[in-house]
Amino acid sequence: AASPPLPSLMHHFLLVGVLGFCLNSFVRGQKNTTLIFTKENTIRNCSCSVDIRDCDYSLANLMCSCKTILPYTIDRARYHSDLTIWFTDTTVLGMLLNFTVVHYLKLSLCGSTPLPREYLAILGLQKLQINSEVKGQFLEQNLTIYNSGDNEMRDKLKVLHKDRQMFLYISILDTSLFNRYSLLKSYSVENVSSITDHFPSLPYSDIFSTINNKSYVVTFIY
Repeated sequence: AASPPLPSLMHHFLLVGVLGFCLNSFVRGQKNTTLIFTKENTIRNCSCSVDIRDCDYSLANLMCSCKTILPYTIDRARYHSDLTIWFTDTTVLGMLLNFTVVHYLKLSLCGSTPLPREYLAILGLQKLQINSEVKGQFLEQNLTIYNSGDNEMRDKLKVLHKDRQMFLYISILDTSLFNRYSLLKSYSVENVSSITDHFPSLPYSDIFSTINNKSYVVTFIY
């Protein structure tokens, strides 16, 4: 068979090169999400550049960069990327999430076992998405706590030290909300000068007393 003309070969290799460059740029530009899930008493911490179907453990291990972590090695101070947690019980969820700084959080309940009523404190939460299984399908709900692009929000943060600005917003999540299929709801109380004085029956009052701010916005999610 005759060889293809040289210009055609050059055009072919040029096209392949351009497509390869675009693909590499696209992959590099993907925003990684931190995925943490528990499976058979094992905690897996994954970095994912693609969306993974909820509770698909096999696909997560295949498509994401995952490692097994021990409970006592968990660093709960701050998550710099979007955080997704697949969980089956509140014990591990509290271990992973309580008093953690998270901006964008997705929680997926992987199972149908009723959860006890517990309260988790999340610092700096901006947006929350919850997924729970209803008759074999996942019901997704979204909630915006605040928008960091708001002018009012920026003005408030100017008076705070940058290392503590996210502690201005404290969200209290009621874990029993996963037991029902009603709409996700929340209400916020602004200008709270002392959490222990305003909400004396709130759990973790001793921990809240160590966080020094002049004013809080406390959001209850239920």
